[in-house]
Amino acid sequence: MPFFRIENGIGIETLAESYSLNIEHRPGNGRVPAKVIEVKAADDRRDVVHRAVQALAEGEIVAFPTETVYGLAVSALNPKAVEALRHAKGRPETNPFSLCVPGPDTLWDYVPQATPLMARLARRCWPGPVTLVMPCGEGSVVSQFCPEVRQAVSPSGFVGLRVPAHDLISEVMHFLPGPLALTSANLSGSPDAIHGKEVVEALGDRVGLILDDGKCRYGQPSSVVKVEGNHFQMLRQGVVSESVLKHLSSYFVLFVCTGNTCRSPMAEAVMQKHLADKVGTTIDQLDQKGILVASAGIAAYPGGRAAPEAIQILAERGLDLAAHASQPLSDRLVEQADMVLTMTAGHRDAILARWPGARDRVQTLSGDGRDIADPIGGSEDVYRQCLEQIESEIKLRVKDLDLDNLLPT
Repeated sequence: MPFFRIENGIGIETLAESYSLNIEHRPGNGRVPAKVIEVKAADDRRDVVHRAVQALAEGEIVAFPTETVYGLAVSALNPKAVEALRHAKGRPETNPFSLCVPGPDTLWDYVPQATPLMARLARRCWPGPVTLVMPCGEGSVVSQFCPEVRQAVSPSGFVGLRVPAHDLISEVMHFLPGPLALTSANLSGSPDAIHGKEVVEALGDRVGLILDDGKCRYGQPSSVVKVEGNHFQMLRQGVVSESVLKHLSSYFVLFVCTGNTCRSPMAEAVMQKHLADKVGTTIDQLDQKGILVASAGIAAYPGGRAAPEAIQILAERGLDLAAHASQPLSDRLVEQADMVLTMTAGHRDAILARWPGARDRVQTLSGDGRDIADPIGGSEDVYRQCLEQIESEIKLRVKDLDLDNLLPT
């Protein structure tokens, strides 16, 4: 379901009416000094949020703090506000605004044909200091914007999407029926504003409301990355470097068992070997091919060694588990993994109970859903049987992986 539905009558006018506001009243357009709110000094943060929502509903331009630099925002559902933003900024019509959206789950509303790489970067980079520029494609909610707004945010069939990692703008987005048109809070060609007082000095009579939250965390702009198919291009390097982005674009497979000392470490090592063979490289060079493999346990103790039997039988195959250190399954691992393969159906169900949003990426390693029994406490022969079962399933998985489509180029 799209984040907003214009056809159902939800729009900026509806929001304005809920606050009993006059949408035609835009102090920011009349060179009236902006209202400035010192966020840290506010008695009630909820009041700050609601006043920002109110200003956006009235069609005003609001200056928000983000983790990068200060930004100017208006409702993207209000063409007059979008035009006012362009005039206030002094921005050429050829330079589109980004859209501020609530989170990675809304990617498909704006880019219905999102590729695995697009989904991967959105999941790993948002919220955060990365603007992703992607083709809208057929069915995008961008097509529901009026022509003036479409021209302002997507003049060439691409749209820049941003999810700032700042609680204030996130809280405001929760109350809005649609995205924000977003740009940096400075006059075109001028230095970025990293402190609220710089916004007041440069744009104090061009905007309606300035939320001054002091100095921005990073003090430099977001990185702007264009993504087409399984290829990305750094258009502007900001907080995130190209080398970091390359790492973030890697295809990541995660194996999960209980203690992360037997089954999942063995699966990790075997998967690395078969993937390395498939792409024609060594295990040590696998990450340079854009492939990451790891393992974790739903009840793992951090830093535990692999079982001696697992170390021994893998050493017989030339695979080294001696340096393995167990790790518990975490939010970060689940959020970043492209494929989570569990040893049992119970592991899968436990993960989905805690992270239901990962349903499309979590499967049992066995294609038929059979459990891979825990060999802990068994002999080396029991471990070998377990390893043979794991490897037979991994061979099928690797054979079916379309790496040409999954790996970044």
